[in-house]
Amino acid sequence: MIKQFFGKIPRKHSNSSGSSRSTSSSNSSKKSDGASKKAGSSTNSSISAPPSVSSTGYNSGDKFGHNGNQRMNGELMPASYEALPSFRDVPNSEKPNLFIRKLNMCCIVFDFTDPTKNLNEKEIKRQMLLELVEHVTSANVKYTENAMQEVIKMVSLNLFRAPTPQPRENKVLEAFDLEEEEPAMDPAWSHLQVVYEFFLRFVASPDTDAKTAKRYIDHSFVLKLLDLFDSEDPREREYLKTILHRIYGKFMVHRPFIRKSINNIFYRFIFETEKHNGIAELLEILGSIINGFALPLKEEHKLFLLRALIPLHKPKCLAMYHQQLSYSITQFVEKDCKLADTVIRGLLKYWPVTNSSKEVMFLGELEEVLEATQAPEFQRCMVPLFQQIARCLNSLHFQVAERALFLWNSGHIENLIKQNRKVILPIIFPALEINARHHWNQAVHSLTLNVRKIFYDLDPELFKECLARFQEDEAKEEDVKTRREATWKRLEDIAAKKIHR
Repeated sequence: MIKQFFGKIPRKHSNSSGSSRSTSSSNSSKKSDGASKKAGSSTNSSISAPPSVSSTGYNSGDKFGHNGNQRMNGELMPASYEALPSFRDVPNSEKPNLFIRKLNMCCIVFDFTDPTKNLNEKEIKRQMLLELVEHVTSANVKYTENAMQEVIKMVSLNLFRAPTPQPRENKVLEAFDLEEEEPAMDPAWSHLQVVYEFFLRFVASPDTDAKTAKRYIDHSFVLKLLDLFDSEDPREREYLKTILHRIYGKFMVHRPFIRKSINNIFYRFIFETEKHNGIAELLEILGSIINGFALPLKEEHKLFLLRALIPLHKPKCLAMYHQQLSYSITQFVEKDCKLADTVIRGLLKYWPVTNSSKEVMFLGELEEVLEATQAPEFQRCMVPLFQQIARCLNSLHFQVAERALFLWNSGHIENLIKQNRKVILPIIFPALEINARHHWNQAVHSLTLNVRKIFYDLDPELFKECLARFQEDEAKEEDVKTRREATWKRLEDIAAKKIHR
């Protein structure tokens, strides 16, 4: 299939000045199943793979010359950096050796900060990388230990690099910044993309034996891969997400270490830096992993929910990853409904006080959690929960009040409220009554009247009791206010008399 794909691409020859350039474009998307069939039980949900690489030029027969030696990234570049023969042009017996020679040639890392340097060599390397992608996709040969070692060496030298310094290093990650600022794109992406594609296909290949490969795709390699998730380039994070998910699925021995390492990234982000570009992608991987957890849940997984996922609601930049976080947390509640009380109390602990946009997000997530909550867990947390909802109902920010009132649109949540109305209505009745009388937003006012009618039609006696208690409390407050004003007036009169003496 990939041969047909490359065959359709127009060939582009470099001119004598060596100014040919290549571009990469995303032309297809594919779904990653996240694991081999043997390991699929822990990674049921699929993660979208990044776009595959394509080439605007593919001519391995061209020869490029380069005089003089130079050292790049610790590798000595040969005096003559020339294209090697194509895999199609050599017998099968020579292909393993040619594979390693091409890998060694691709270990040279070029400087892309200067677009005028090493144009010919960069193009040769890119064509070799594309050939390696085609070979690892179409070849049906078990990789030797030496070949795997060379693959990891080439991938490591190209991917594990110092981050490009960005002038926006110290920026505060707020939700509104996400739309206003463009992410930094790596100038070496034309090569990096093909290296990522090659490694993704190598890991996913049935010819890659996990027992042998785990010696080279080890804990140190996984940690370096996780460090790359902080890249500002979203294209790179997409590849990393898919590759790490494949590694998690294929190398069962690494699973606890991967989960622990992701936990550590979250802890550092929550309690130290509040700056990391890849939290959403890491959560997307975890969402798929959580989906495959066996029941009953291990204590390790419950502690992960309590110590990492719930505190992720604290950072200011929650909007960057809230969708993935909400999905992961809802997965836990759907797996074990007894965790609903823990999750809801966790949300209440980190409930925003002055950030209305975060409050709207919390209410949306709360609705999803309540949809999966059963009556016993609901009853354990309903008093503090509806004390918070009452405060939201009286919010002057109309979206917060409106989102809180939308909870009654869910049949399951409405039934839970109706079953426990004798506890819930006295808590929220004052908020409903104040909204019905004074709220400035017409939509909030109308929704409030609808909710009041639901309670009145359901239990008129309870409604009248709550109304009488509210009026009694209102009269007491008015009396306290009158006495307080009288006291202040008396003090002012005394002070005025002393001044005039």
